[in-house]
Amino acid sequence: MAPSTPLLTVRGSEGLYMVNGPPHFTESALFPRESGKNCKVYTFSKDGTLFAWGNGEKINVINVTNKGLLHSFDLPKAVCLEFSPKNTILATWQPYTNTIANKLHLQKINDFVLSPGPQPYKVAVYVPGSKGAPSFVRLYQYPNFDGPHAALANKSFFKADKVTMLWNKKATAVLVIASTDVDKTGASYYGEQTLHYIAANGESAVVQLPKNGPIYDVVWNSSSTEFCAVYGFMPAKATIFNLKCDPVFDFGTGPRNAAYYSPHGHILVLAGFGNLRGQMEVWDVKNYKLISKPVASDSTYFAWCPDGEHILTATCAPRLRVNNGYKIWHYTGSVLHKYDVPSNGELWQVSWQPFLDGIFPVKTITYQAVRSDVPSEEPKVATAYRPPALRNKPITNSKLHEEEPPQNMKPQAGNDKPLSKTALKNQRKHEAKKAAKQEARNEKSPDLAPTPAPQSTPRNTVSQSTSGDPEIDKKIKNLKKKLKAIEQLKEQAAAGKQLEKNQLEKIQKEKALLQELEDLELGI
Repeated sequence: MAPSTPLLTVRGSEGLYMVNGPPHFTESALFPRESGKNCKVYTFSKDGTLFAWGNGEKINVINVTNKGLLHSFDLPKAVCLEFSPKNTILATWQPYTNTIANKLHLQKINDFVLSPGPQPYKVAVYVPGSKGAPSFVRLYQYPNFDGPHAALANKSFFKADKVTMLWNKKATAVLVIASTDVDKTGASYYGEQTLHYIAANGESAVVQLPKNGPIYDVVWNSSSTEFCAVYGFMPAKATIFNLKCDPVFDFGTGPRNAAYYSPHGHILVLAGFGNLRGQMEVWDVKNYKLISKPVASDSTYFAWCPDGEHILTATCAPRLRVNNGYKIWHYTGSVLHKYDVPSNGELWQVSWQPFLDGIFPVKTITYQAVRSDVPSEEPKVATAYRPPALRNKPITNSKLHEEEPPQNMKPQAGNDKPLSKTALKNQRKHEAKKAAKQEARNEKSPDLAPTPAPQSTPRNTVSQSTSGDPEIDKKIKNLKKKLKAIEQLKEQAAAGKQLEKNQLEKIQKEKALLQELEDLELGI
């Protein structure tokens, strides 16, 4: 049996060493610190009882329970290590010398992913399209690779230069993120992305995402019965879907680009790392209640502890070479332990000791922040950039984007259930058909076109004044168009966007344009 508390393994310029998990956080005597900068790789077995590492000369294996050295191999060039599920084999990777056991004969395979879990093993393979033929992903069960009906499932699609394939824990289905390098519509710098669902029983579907934009992250729940997608232009949406690809819960929009389910699947963290400020939302996904909203600025790594209660965030090199260190959090938002690497040092890797499922029971979720001896830090509030021309002017509260609250926090949450993919498609068809009929009716009888009800008139609609002189009307229309563009530029500047010189010059002309518009309208 492995220790009852997960260990933390740290690899950096200070060497390779282990730290006792909560609540002590002291350096563990179980593993003597391996000094030097040659420790390039380490791994635990799946149950956490074995630990292997390479020091540039040998690969060593110890038993974590009794601290004994089990084996030492002269493999100085090994850069990857992996234990077999039964702890009987240690696989190492260095220049290729293994024998082929079985082979899948399929031309132009670009990528493949093996399924997790026990036998029977499955594999998902991706073949890109060419000469007008679609790309496709196929699922096979090892070793049944031959014959026309060997594939368990097949899903073909266009618009795919590359794919990311994600198996669920039970190996019953795969999610495929298909991406193109270029968005031909010009709507995004990131290309186009679509999400597909493929089940081992042959079922497949396209996951309908209600908001356009990139797909940042997709993760399976450990139950393998639902998944969460983070997608759409910022602020991004996050939605949980079931195995029918119908939306179960909509988290609204926010500054996020990643999602992490707890090992037990009862808590979900939505986070914004990388070019975002490290905001996290911790959700109880059994009752869909928000637990906490901590901030982990400059984090480059996130991991749940196997106990399902604690969270590890870290800032590691080479992604960031300053302010390296790690923090241990409770999911209620309290920082329980913090370590900062000295200014002349670097942190390269940090991870939890793994444990088998069932070792840690599921505990009742608490919403009250747990007590901590670590002083709390107020997150730094970064002010939006303001160009010199606007720095002496009052700050407006205008936003570029209206943030959408979670589904259960909307005023009409009781009646506003998420639509299924079929209902969403039918609603769009119905609206398009209705609009086409109305347009055709207006073209035939302009005088009979219905007058919109006052309450349905958009708030920003500008009443159209007419002078009887087409030239004056045209000038008024052009002036309003320019003023609207200036208003949009001012909103972008207030939100922190740096404007070009010609855009700033346009803003400076606002007063003159308003005066010209007023003179023309007074003459009407």
